[in-house]
Amino acid sequence: MTSIDQKNTATAGQATETANSLRKLYFLRAAFSITWVILVALLAKNSFGIACALLVIYPAWDVIGTFLDIRANDGNVSRTPQYMNAAISIITTIAVGFALQMGVPEALMVFGVWAILTGLIQLVLGLRRRKLLGGQWPMIISGGQSIIGGTSFILLAHDPTMGITSLAGYAAFGAFYYLLAAFRLGKKEHHNS
Repeated sequence: MTSIDQKNTATAGQATETANSLRKLYFLRAAFSITWVILVALLAKNSFGIACALLVIYPAWDVIGTFLDIRANDGNVSRTPQYMNAAISIITTIAVGFALQMGVPEALMVFGVWAILTGLIQLVLGLRRRKLLGGQWPMIISGGQSIIGGTSFILLAHDPTMGITSLAGYAAFGAFYYLLAAFRLGKKEHHNS
């Protein structure tokens, strides 16, 4: 085997390992989002305290998910977008906590800005990973939808019908796209073996 063949084999092996790690992470992130949606549906309308906690937990979980994503991508690819995402989510977690002291509309606006920024990062990451791993179009679409959803959260934050339950649809779509991406990566991995 030539050194070029060894390098190509090593690169293919690393891509398969990364795809497998991302696939597991996508399933985990989907499970979290589904659980969050269920908790919102069951508990948020009856308890303002629980609703506030759920609003803070969602971006806090994104910080954890982002660091798991960084760990899953052990290659030579720049991790700057993930670190930016983690920083934005940390700031958002704190900002949502402060905004809730003013009211839910203010917290929804903070959540909207977060959705726009993280959606943009997800879109960029999906486009970059598409070439190496494939199976990223659900993440690309999800990033674009997050930008649109965040914009609507900001524009409709003061609508009296808008509340934490309006974010449940956003999280449910996120879970759907994570599951779809996990299955797409699984198909690619099976196809490559």
